[in-house]
Amino acid sequence: MPSPDPTAPAAPLSMVEVQQRVAAELDRLGPVLDGLGERFAAAGHELYLVGGPVRDAMLGREQHDLDLTTSARPDETEKILGRWGDATWDMGRAFGTIGARRGDWVVEVTTYRSESYDASSRKPEVNFGDSLAGDLGRRDFTVNAMAVGVPGRGFEDPYGGIVDLAERRLRTPGTPEESFTDDPLRMMRAARFAAQLGFDVAPEVVAAMTAMADRIEIVSAERVRDELVKLVCARYPRRGLTLLVDTGIADRVLPELPALRLERDEHHRHKDVYEHTLTVLEQSIDLEHRLGDGGPDFVSRFAALMHDIGKPRTRRFQSDGAVTFHHHDVVGAKMTRKRMKALRFPNDQVDAVSDLVELHLRFHGYGSGEWTDSAVRRYVRDAGAELERLHVLTRADCTTRNKRKAERLRRTYDDLEVRIERLTEEEELAAIRPDLDGNQIMEILGIGPGREVGQAYQFLLELRLDEGPQTEDAARAALVAWWADQQDA
Repeated sequence: MPSPDPTAPAAPLSMVEVQQRVAAELDRLGPVLDGLGERFAAAGHELYLVGGPVRDAMLGREQHDLDLTTSARPDETEKILGRWGDATWDMGRAFGTIGARRGDWVVEVTTYRSESYDASSRKPEVNFGDSLAGDLGRRDFTVNAMAVGVPGRGFEDPYGGIVDLAERRLRTPGTPEESFTDDPLRMMRAARFAAQLGFDVAPEVVAAMTAMADRIEIVSAERVRDELVKLVCARYPRRGLTLLVDTGIADRVLPELPALRLERDEHHRHKDVYEHTLTVLEQSIDLEHRLGDGGPDFVSRFAALMHDIGKPRTRRFQSDGAVTFHHHDVVGAKMTRKRMKALRFPNDQVDAVSDLVELHLRFHGYGSGEWTDSAVRRYVRDAGAELERLHVLTRADCTTRNKRKAERLRRTYDDLEVRIERLTEEEELAAIRPDLDGNQIMEILGIGPGREVGQAYQFLLELRLDEGPQTEDAARAALVAWWADQQDA
């Protein structure tokens, strides 16, 4: 099923529809929240459902993880939650947040607060507040600055968030300049929410993001990474990525993406690499049903986004007007690894995405299906655990408008997958290894552990890849012959 058009404007919601959705969601949450609200009230404190859960209730999206805000200080909140929940935790205490679980429900209750950034600081300075209005005023966007009292269910919307939500628009409670000065990461959150919700970003917000793009550089790599992951895994990632590129923020956090907007002229025509990349990302999303639980799959999506980033560095113009990008796969893999490490991605994700970028052109050496079984084995071996993702990336990388060419490539890749499946059944390709192990090698050659054992092991692995499984006698004979040649060399 094709993905929704990422550029089509979403239809506004009617106020009646919004109110009906909120009422239904509050009825669902009532058994959990009303009793908790009564406990806070009995202790002399206010409690409000706030932020994402209120917004999502209006969008008809159910939540089991609930954010609340209160006039109580963290110590008091912890006491109340300790008598209400099955378990509590205080990892967010420094920010005024205490969490609790009750059955399948998770709540995080945060003391009214305000926070801001020093001009050169990566960390927010947290101060507790005394009013709901002050707390809502420090939030990132008006659609996240609405609250519902519990248990009374009184609705608080001092900044017009319900209207913005109905019109699918992102605005800030105060001026965007003030908001982004307080926390520059909110500029990336604007792009992320545009990608997740399909909302438009108000012109004044876009203008502030553009003017203040360099301020994102004071935010820690880990926070930037987390927002980027959420954006890439969202329903409309093109919306968010385009906003980051157009405002110049991508130049600071993912400069390889805007660099794909290569100049084109009448004499050196080539595919628009930037638009091609965004299309490959969307097509990879359409193919996620092939992967595990069907997605969203960050590794697959990020590999699609990064697969051609080596092209700007490898572009060469030929005398006949042709453009080449020789070895952009290898160069791109190195660039991907460097960028992901700078953003503090886990090593397993760095390895997976980089490997996919390096392998994304391998299929095009397949021609019309002339690969030997040996070549197919090597394709599977090199892809390793990323084989299914490589299938997705390779198929998504076809963006030609030539229907015959696209169909030919599809059929050829279908054939490759059939061959992989056949060889896998016959030879257990996923666990491919030599026909003799290290102990057998040492026994046959009469040698102890050392470099020669590794060389012999590699020789037998190449033999297995070239010719398929060997009998023990055949593998032994080949090993002895190889060893003799080594001694004569």
